[in-house]
Amino acid sequence: MKVAVGSDHAGFTLKQEVAESLRKEGYDVVDVGTNSTAPVDYPDYAEKVALAVKDGRAERAVLICGSGVGACVAANKVPGIRAADAWNRDVARLSREHNDANVLCLGARFLSEEEALGIIDVWVSTGFDGGRHATRVAKISGLEAKGSS
Repeated sequence: MKVAVGSDHAGFTLKQEVAESLRKEGYDVVDVGTNSTAPVDYPDYAEKVALAVKDGRAERAVLICGSGVGACVAANKVPGIRAADAWNRDVARLSREHNDANVLCLGARFLSEEEALGIIDVWVSTGFDGGRHATRVAKISGLEAKGSS
């Protein structure tokens, strides 16, 4: 599986650890930046990550900012993206099973490296349940289509 990773400056250090861990686990990692702790704007990197998924350069993505919230809000503005801000393994699992989330957002200021890697491990290994959840995801896509017309 190809997984894009991206962050703002607040998430840079954790992003580096995440990318290394994913590579060690055999994932093909597409790193869209940032490449230092120099201040940058998280919407720019949220867009890069989201477009990597939307354009098919990655199947899923991990996006990291200080809280996970701003990057999540920004990524969800890109059509076809279902970004979820997960702060524990259960939320990460449910975001995949019920919402078919294709971008995982994490808050570097609120998670240890160990917690973040555990959340990612659950998220990348969990599938979408479909069924009644597929109907709901289709309704989300319908909302998206209405908003773009």
